[in-house]
Amino acid sequence: MFQPNTTMRRQNQSSVIEFILLGFSNFPELQEQIFGVFLVIYLVTLMGNALIIAAILLDQTLHFPMYLFLQNLSVVEVGFSAAIMPEMLVVLTTERTTISFVGCFAQMYFILLFGGTECFLLGAMAYDRFAAICHPLTYPMIMSKSVFVKLVMFSWVSGIMVATVQTTWVFSFPFCGPNEVNHLFCETPPVLELVCADTFLFEIYAFTGTILIVLVPFLLILLSYLRILFAILKMPSTTGRQKAFSTCASHVTSVTLFYGTASLTYLQPKSSYSPATKKLMSLAYTLLTPLLNPLIYSLRNNEMKRTLVKLWRRAVVLHSLIC
Repeated sequence: MFQPNTTMRRQNQSSVIEFILLGFSNFPELQEQIFGVFLVIYLVTLMGNALIIAAILLDQTLHFPMYLFLQNLSVVEVGFSAAIMPEMLVVLTTERTTISFVGCFAQMYFILLFGGTECFLLGAMAYDRFAAICHPLTYPMIMSKSVFVKLVMFSWVSGIMVATVQTTWVFSFPFCGPNEVNHLFCETPPVLELVCADTFLFEIYAFTGTILIVLVPFLLILLSYLRILFAILKMPSTTGRQKAFSTCASHVTSVTLFYGTASLTYLQPKSSYSPATKKLMSLAYTLLTPLLNPLIYSLRNNEMKRTLVKLWRRAVVLHSLIC
């Protein structure tokens, strides 16, 4: 009795077995230049974040929460870039790029996993700076090893849950055709446009989820930094004020770029933005944030700069001994 409906549902869902990523197909004459720029950004992103991971891993003096949070953030950025950039580079080098149904599912899953984890991790980092600057005497108790581990675990588990729920829900919808994704990679909003079913409930979930996962942490971070700013202004030492302000300014820059563009992208999955605007907004948090984070945190932090110089000297000595 129920077999025909089940068969029809399976046929609907299997009618699209692959997707075509259009990328910047409207500007074919620019694709080579864009490819070159994106390739350089990808390599610099990987190298910058890998250096931070290695520096913190090898230098015992950096094994405390601020830098261990930063190490986790760099792991997230490497994963984020690896999930997006290789496929994006392929899109820019071919006239017609196809990605399988399973491949699109996997890419969306990892984008949401690393993106969701970063949302919570940036919030945890803001709390760490708030505790360190506003409550320096009780900071070791507030940010104990167990608290640090719980915050990191919460960030990663939350990212996994967001990715599992959202990706599974999107790909449970029927895709009857067309199969052209007007984007550079399989992100939720452009893929959702190809669904041939009512997505109203999902859009409510996406709106609510974006507020809870993106906007609420962002507002809490801004409140934390307002408290930090007042604490910095009360510091008697000019050097202390400059150091505290420098540490927090880098975090605020990264946070604003990431949360701002991500909220604009996901707050309205079927928004009225033009495809070109959607691509640029996506590139802002998928391309620029992973690139800028290692530059912001290493160049504005004296301890990180000293550690990187030490690593460089070790590498030079080792190279001279081998040669």
